Amino acid sequence: MVKSSAPSRERIVAGAADMISRRGLSATSIREMAKHAKAPLGSTYHYFPEGKQQLATEAVRFTGEWVARSLRKELEAGPAAGLRAFLALWRKIVVESDFHAGCPVLAVAIEEPPADEIPPALAAAAEVFEQWEDLLAASLRARGAGAEQAAQLATLIVAAVEGTVAMCRAKRSTEPLDRTAEQLQALIAAAIRD
Repeated sequence: MVKSSAPSRERIVAGAADMISRRGLSATSIREMAKHAKAPLGSTYHYFPEGKQQLATEAVRFTGEWVARSLRKELEAGPAAGLRAFLALWRKIVVESDFHAGCPVLAVAIEEPPADEIPPALAAAAEVFEQWEDLLAASLRARGAGAEQAAQLATLIVAAVEGTVAMCRAKRSTEPLDRTAEQLQALIAAAIRD
């Protein structure tokens, strides 16, 4: 019974991540997320009894781990390979969606939270960005970059790529990714020793 329900729950989470990547969190209702995932609204509330924030939090974590898996694998070949994979992943998303989708983690991060409150989805976005930065920084350190330089460069990579994805959507072009890739590759090459 648990096994048969797991794909449905995962499908709802993946569908929510896709909707958020296209429309943002505020512009997306839990009903629309369920419909997009081709899941009954009742099942959505069954899996996510706390509602939209719980589903959004899961969608952010799902995206974070999906990207982290790719990064971990590619970073085995070094930070330049990791960067290329990170850029290729987002290029594929923006191109295949005809520039309609971006990063759901960024979409949640830029939402204005209620006063004096940090919603769980926003906290999850911060954790995901930190996870990606940590993976990149560890790879840079392993290739000879100093700890502080590695941390700074990892933050720059994540920030640049996330911002570039937004620029690609606005410009309906992958040119910002190409320009960013060249500069980040040069910074990595200057920071590591092979």
